[in-house]
Amino acid sequence: MTAYFDPDVDRTYTAVYKAETPDILQAFAAFDGAVFSESGRAIPLKFRELIAVAVGLTTQCVYCIDAHTERAVKAGATRAELAETAWVATAIRAGGGFAHGRLAFKLADAHEH
Repeated sequence: MTAYFDPDVDRTYTAVYKAETPDILQAFAAFDGAVFSESGRAIPLKFRELIAVAVGLTTQCVYCIDAHTERAVKAGATRAELAETAWVATAIRAGGGFAHGRLAFKLADAHEH
């Protein structure tokens, strides 16, 4: 997927949203702006950006990883914090496989009886 990643070119396609669904784009931009505002939130911006990095790593969205890593660093995140963020995302992703494995066992039991 990263072979297709070209943030400068890809950003130009925002024009499609602007032309076709400007109201939704405006609402999304306002929502995103509120979520990531510098002040007025209980969780400091650096931590919200690190959460966003973890979600981007979990969903494997290269755009999110790129944008929120840059914003996390600008908000003061260190390499150590980014490393721990990556490990948290890894643990949660692996934990999901473990937990859903239990569901597979449960469903197998249902199909055997």
